[in-house]
Parts: sequence; C-alpha cells; structure tokens
Amino acid sequence: MANNTTEQTLDELKTSSFDRRLSIAKTSLQLGKRWAGNSVSGLFMNKDQRDQRNQAFRQQQAQYLADELGKLKGSVVKIGQMLALYGEHFLPPEITAALQSLNDNTATLSWRVIEQTIKTQLGDLYQELEVEPVPIGTASLAQVHRATITSTGQQIVLKVQYPGVADAIDSDLSLFKQLLKVTNTVPQTRALDDWFAEIQDLLHHEVNYHAEAATTERFYQRLQHDNRYIVPQIIRRYSSERLLCMTYEQGVPVTDVRLQNLSQSRRNAIGQAIIEILLQEIFVWGEMQTDPNFGNYLLRTHEDGNLPDQIILLDFGAMRQFDEHLLSIAKSLMQAGFYHDLQAMQAAMQGYAFFDNMSPKVHQDMAQVFLTATEPFSLPEHNAELSTELLDAEGQYRWAASQLHQRVMKQSSQAMQSLEFSLPPKEFMFISRKFIGAYTFLTVLDARTDSRELIKSITKSQPDTFAADIFDKNTAHEDISNPHS
Repeated sequence: MANNTTEQTLDELKTSSFDRRLSIAKTSLQLGKRWAGNSVSGLFMNKDQRDQRNQAFRQQQAQYLADELGKLKGSVVKIGQMLALYGEHFLPPEITAALQSLNDNTATLSWRVIEQTIKTQLGDLYQELEVEPVPIGTASLAQVHRATITSTGQQIVLKVQYPGVADAIDSDLSLFKQLLKVTNTVPQTRALDDWFAEIQDLLHHEVNYHAEAATTERFYQRLQHDNRYIVPQIIRRYSSERLLCMTYEQGVPVTDVRLQNLSQSRRNAIGQAIIEILLQEIFVWGEMQTDPNFGNYLLRTHEDGNLPDQIILLDFGAMRQFDEHLLSIAKSLMQAGFYHDLQAMQAAMQGYAFFDNMSPKVHQDMAQVFLTATEPFSLPEHNAELSTELLDAEGQYRWAASQLHQRVMKQSSQAMQSLEFSLPPKEFMFISRKFIGAYTFLTVLDARTDSRELIKSITKSQPDTFAADIFDKNTAHEDISNPHS
C-alpha cells in the first residue's frame, strides 16, 4: 500500500454500476472513435509506415486507457495492476507498459466519507478511538489511517475499504474486458477469460477482511518466535468484513536511502531473511502472499545489536495455496538448480502439463531459463557458468552485480518466441513473480547471500521430510550440511 504523497482528494467514488458503466462507456466511445480514425488515415500508407504509425497509436491508446482507469480507483485499477504484473505473456507490450503506470496514490478519499464508513462499520465502538483524518497510505481498494485507542493510548491502524468497491468487482471485470476489446490490440481468447476468472477470485478474497484477518493471525503464529520478522497483530474488536484493525508497526520503506548505509553483514542478514520467508511460504506452508510490491514490506533497524534488523510483513489479502503436486515439482527444480544440473532440471519439469507439451528444443530452453533463475541457489563449484565477478571474496552471491532479473526475462522471452506459446499456468506465474519481487528486493538492498544457507533455510523447518524431498539421501552429490565436503 503506497504512502500518501498527493494532495488530491476525492469527495466520492463512482462505485455504482451506472456511474462506472457511464464513465467506461465514454472511454470506450473515445477509443472506438480514435481507432476508426486511425484506420482511415492509414489507407494510403505503405506497410512499414502503417506498422510504425500503428505501434505509436497503440501506445497512445493504451496510455489513454490507463489514464481513464486511474480516475475510477476501486477494483478497475486493481484489475489493471494485476494484469500489468502477470499479463506480459498474453497482453501486447504497449498495454502492459501503460497498465504499469496505474498508481495507487492518485488521490485519497475525503475524510468525510472515510469517517462515515468507519462509523458504519464500528457503530458505538467508534467513540473509543481517535482517528487521524490524514491517511498514512492509499491503495486502489482501501486507505489506511493511524488511530489511538483512547483508554490505553495504544497506537493502531485502520485499513478502511472504500465504500462500494466490493460490490463493483464483477461489473468492473466485465467493463474492463470490454475496454480491452475496444482497444483492438488484445486477442479475446480462452486464456484471457481464465485469467479474468482468476483475478475475480483474488479480488473477492482480497476485499474479505475476515479472511485477511485470519491469514494475518496465521502468519503471526508461524513467525512470532522468529525475531527477524514482525507481523502486525489483528485487533478483532475494531475489525469487520470491510474494516481491518491491527497494531501500528513503525518502519522505513525498502527504498529508504538510509538502508544503504547499513553494514554489508546487516544487509546480507536482511536479504537472507527476505529469501527465507519466500521459501517458507512456498515450500513449507504452501501458502504464499502473491503481491511482491515493495509497499507490502517495511524495515525496522536496530543499532544496539540486541535485536536483528527486522522485516515488517504487511497485507495478507492476496493469498494463494499450492497443491502437493506443484510443490513437489518446485522442490525438484530447486534441487536441480542447487547442483546446476541441466539434465536434472529437464527431468524435474516432467509431469507438469505445461512443460510436457513443449517441443524438445523449447523444453531445453526453458530448463536453461530455470538454471539461470536459480543461479543464486547454485553451488559455485558445480556452476561453471557462474561468473567470478558475481561472487565476493567469501563466495557469496552479489545481487546488485548480477542483473539476474534482466537476464532471466531476456532468456524466457526468447524461449517463448520459439513456441506457439500458450498462457503459463496461473500458479507458475504467481511463483515466478514472487521470486522476481524478492530478487529485486535483494538487488535494491545490495545484499549478498550464500547458496548453502539459502537451501538450508528451507530444510530446517521440516528436517525429516522436507530435506529428504529435496536432497535424496541416495544422491551422489555431497552432503550440503558439511561446508567442506
């Protein structure tokens, strides 16, 4: 959830079906007119001129679409953001780039409307709180206000869902699909329909604050004895289906320049912790927060050395669970990456329909993509492709020097171009995006990590079963628990 940096305030949201349909109908009409005019004006151009002009026009159309969507807030903006995150495989690059410009922080909803919403949700309990009118964070579906419980002085935050946005999700999805159709740049395929169904499910889950409260409490229980992490405590007394109350946890954003002044060892410890929580979510709990946005993390630093620097985990609304079959394949991919073994990586991809349907050449290309993506987890002595420039004097992986994200994206794009490519499974895209988010986190932090420690972090929670799944005791490879083996 973005920090509030704008003075623009909305007195109301267009959340009624009629108002939103009217706004989007006007946008659709303008898009249709522009597209028709563009087609007529290109009649007397040669093919190269027309292609060049059409690309520029698509960029203009896409940005106009994003600008108009940004005025609506609510689930329309959230839909656009989700498609920007996961739509590069089925949306034109012009659309993806424009949707990435959608900003949570375009405006805040006026205190008059927010206060009335809180009163409606809390009734007489509202009198027990002193709520600050200026929000400390805004997003497409809600904004966050700091508050005090007057009887105790406890600092809390209220995540206030914008009125009407939950009821507008289904109609917003339908309207968004219409808009994409009018742009005439997005093929209306079954894959697109499947993704809209997935987004619909995620959004309905995200606006259910009872579910988010339960998930937050579950993660609090899992991490309460690990002092590297802070999960806010839910305060049920002031929470409802549309209002979430939790303890106020102070920290700084991941991008805060002061973090760059921390010692290398402290930044390494933070990097280790952020990768470890990712691996725990996927491989141990089978339950992952799907939004890798930096706004969902804060960092709390400690100078006295009595506590480690801590990661504050925020926003447990967009969650996904994974079945054992997918997790088994993911574990095998990690094992192959650890030993940087192309044949093992190809074998690990078997049994997953998306990979099984690939031609042998594309299958091998994708296996190579996974080898690159798991580079930070690979044993340097087994990875001849690992440049010595990416390792420091202690053999730790230098994230800021790796350009790993760019290399993975370039390789995967080339592999996909050689295939009559179908939309990757949703679970696969969620996991890949989560890794990309963590990789970006470590790159910004300029952290360095050790491959053995990364792998050991996901074996220690389930030492008997989980470790055996990843590292078969019959393997010819050395025991990772012995750093000198």
